[in-house]
Amino acid sequence: MMRFARPGLCAVFLMLLVGPAFAQQPSMFDLPVLKLEANPAGGQSLSLSLQALVLMSALTLLPSLLLVTTSFTRIIITLSILRQALGTQQTPPNQVLVGLALFLTFFIMTPTITEINTKVLTPYSVGQMGFEEAGTKTAAVIKAFMMRQTRQSDIVMIAELRGEQGYENAEAVPFTVAVPAFMISELRTAFTIGFLLYLPFLVIDIVVASILMSLGMMMLSPMLVSLPFKLLLFVIVDGWAMTVSSLVESFSQRI
Repeated sequence: MMRFARPGLCAVFLMLLVGPAFAQQPSMFDLPVLKLEANPAGGQSLSLSLQALVLMSALTLLPSLLLVTTSFTRIIITLSILRQALGTQQTPPNQVLVGLALFLTFFIMTPTITEINTKVLTPYSVGQMGFEEAGTKTAAVIKAFMMRQTRQSDIVMIAELRGEQGYENAEAVPFTVAVPAFMISELRTAFTIGFLLYLPFLVIDIVVASILMSLGMMMLSPMLVSLPFKLLLFVIVDGWAMTVSSLVESFSQRI
């Protein structure tokens, strides 16, 4: 991958180096993507084409942003623990779990996405808001969602690691503090839900193992015998519906 990426990086740096030289005279090699536009009120702003280049570069960060600022982390960890508790190895496969986690994330994040579209994207598309202001307001909306799901103790812990005593309100918490505190809270909540899901299947494993040992069937794997009973229990109680509803309600309780 690095071998194929190096020519592209070299081309980008070459454009940045020779762009100003070509921009001095209009020609077919002129690169308007590197131009700055003067504002009527003073100062300069990036041209539309350069903004598009910056946005396209930022697309590479979207997977990381999805992991650290949305409900995806809690959902995918809970589903992974549930699959391990069932003992079904790679069933459902990773693609199915990730797909379910993504669509549940979109469902849970719909109010936040709608707020961003109303307060940021629509004014920015009609020219009522600048690029920097749009980014600031988007970060504020996402941080508000994270603060509703973050424990105060986690925020205090991250603030102390940063050398700060605390903050007056949620709006005063920096984004660099909100993200790690939110991640810690999500991991703790996901493992708590996973523990509660694991308990009934653990009881089945213990009962089956005790019965097999009492019958002297030492060579028969308890996991092999308990798997049908765990699947039967999970289907009878409509486990997938209960798990999905519990995950969604775990977010709505704090909204």
